[in-house]
Amino acid sequence: MAVERADDNEAEAVTLEAGAPEAPDPKVVAAIAAAEAAGPQSGETVRIDSWIWSVRLVKTRSAGATACRGGHVHVNGERVKPAHSLRVGDEVRVRQEGRERIVIVRRLIRKRVGAPVAVQCYVDNSPPPPPRTAVAPAGIRDRGAGRPTKRDRRELERLRGLTEGNRRGRFAGPSGPGGPSGPGSSGEVDSPDGSVDPEGAGGSGAKARHPAPNRKNPRSAR
Repeated sequence: MAVERADDNEAEAVTLEAGAPEAPDPKVVAAIAAAEAAGPQSGETVRIDSWIWSVRLVKTRSAGATACRGGHVHVNGERVKPAHSLRVGDEVRVRQEGRERIVIVRRLIRKRVGAPVAVQCYVDNSPPPPPRTAVAPAGIRDRGAGRPTKRDRRELERLRGLTEGNRRGRFAGPSGPGGPSGPGSSGEVDSPDGSVDPEGAGGSGAKARHPAPNRKNPRSAR
């Protein structure tokens, strides 16, 4: 008899544990309380542009109004204006940045709240966002790989779109006035009488054309 009673007590304990409701998450309870505190007073309505901003579907309220005017916000399948009054149970569709958000209104709020509180105000039926295209960064080497070789540098330059012509143009010398290809690059200098001195001012050509007189022997200058 004692064994049967012990088995009955264990069965009752298991039944009570199975039927006992789970304790609510304190964070969820706090989020619901914050959402209800941000709701409108009795008799007040909530505008659609204010609500989608409050639940963080758009970044700013002006962006929500602009989306409504541009036809990117629909309530129950109809295009609405920014001042449209929202009700619990309405289906809201917001298209922004190439993605459509589809939510069902659970709570009406007029103040912007955090993300944990915002998700308690609607049922999200949005399709998953499109996958992002992975782009491999160019010019990043593994740590500890050492200095790049000539071949590695050529590959990096090819990835960066640096052609052979751009490389030569980048390392070419100056070509402006006074440079290798500018005026005076051949060493020719105009003399005071208008003739061209091919060796430059004070060069050997100038000495050959205008020899300096010998002061000790004036006849040698004749």
